[in-house]
Amino acid sequence: MKPLLTACLLPAALAGCASSAPQLQTERTYQVEWIGERPLIDRSHLTITLGDDGRAYGNAGCNHWFANYTLEGHSIRFEAPGSTRKMCAPALMEQESRFLSSLSQVERWDFSATEQLQLWPASGKPLRLWPESQ
Repeated sequence: MKPLLTACLLPAALAGCASSAPQLQTERTYQVEWIGERPLIDRSHLTITLGDDGRAYGNAGCNHWFANYTLEGHSIRFEAPGSTRKMCAPALMEQESRFLSSLSQVERWDFSATEQLQLWPASGKPLRLWPESQ
């Protein structure tokens, strides 16, 4: 009887451990810290919010952006993002362009050892984000 009890309790214990791992959350805003190999320009504010309805949106540093996305397990893909058309300083516009271009190349997500959300393209370094305080 003890082996059967152990066999039944082990999966439950492991499932409990797995649930403590960070999870990608919808209807939560994440703040971008790095785009690939480059950190953000000081005091710029880029965000991603994944809506429950399959729409993502946020601030691209100068403009607001929006895109449809699909999420299946650890796979995530963004359609070509659109944005408002406000003009800002050239450095902010270049950063915004890199960010929006990076979004359309994202294929998967995970969390780093420090629980930082990472959105990975097919090749290269990820977008790295932190959840905003709620």
